[in-house]
Amino acid sequence: MIVLGLTGSIAMGKSEAARMLRRFDIPVFDSDAAVHSLLAEGGGAVDAVAAAFPGVVQNGAVDRKALGAQVFGKPDKLAQLEQILHPKVFDAQRRFLADADQKASFLAALDIPLLFETGGEAKVDRVAVVSAPAPVQKARALARPGMTEQRLNAVLAQQLPDAEKRRRADYILNSGDGKRPMLRDITAMLRDLQGVKAGVWPWPVADDHWSTFALPADRKPPHA
Repeated sequence: MIVLGLTGSIAMGKSEAARMLRRFDIPVFDSDAAVHSLLAEGGGAVDAVAAAFPGVVQNGAVDRKALGAQVFGKPDKLAQLEQILHPKVFDAQRRFLADADQKASFLAALDIPLLFETGGEAKVDRVAVVSAPAPVQKARALARPGMTEQRLNAVLAQQLPDAEKRRRADYILNSGDGKRPMLRDITAMLRDLQGVKAGVWPWPVADDHWSTFALPADRKPPHA
């Protein structure tokens, strides 16, 4: 089974690309949704987050706005939160891929917003980057509730530049001209992937999940 990493910066159209992949019966793991589930009432990360960030839990669930206020713009706090969430999301990804493999899917996709930033390209066979021109991205982002130009700039500062993501991509899915051109890009990508040899799945098993992955010699490490 081929594992595809689907990524892209804020407001690039990655969610729409994921929906299109599902229309082709490609299973897609939504990392953002997994985090939401972990922080919801009864979620697997609620207790750990409550212990690390006092006052962020309300009615049994993590108040994401309160949590954001404690970690946004604070790299040490963000790293602490990631140490709680990332292993749990990783385990959910493994279960998802095992299920897709059992169902004999030829391809499964992992929707990971910070794939390059976290070294996630080491655990996928190919990477697809969803991209749009900067003015289109900015207009889309600022149309979101609660988004300001200052907050957008802060988010972009935490993400690898789009040009660098495009450089590292195996496939570029252009969303700037609307859905139809991106659908053509996805169709061409899926056709090409039919000839790709799977290699990364099944993932190696170890206590330290990140140490089990090594980038192939022809793939560049994060922030190279």
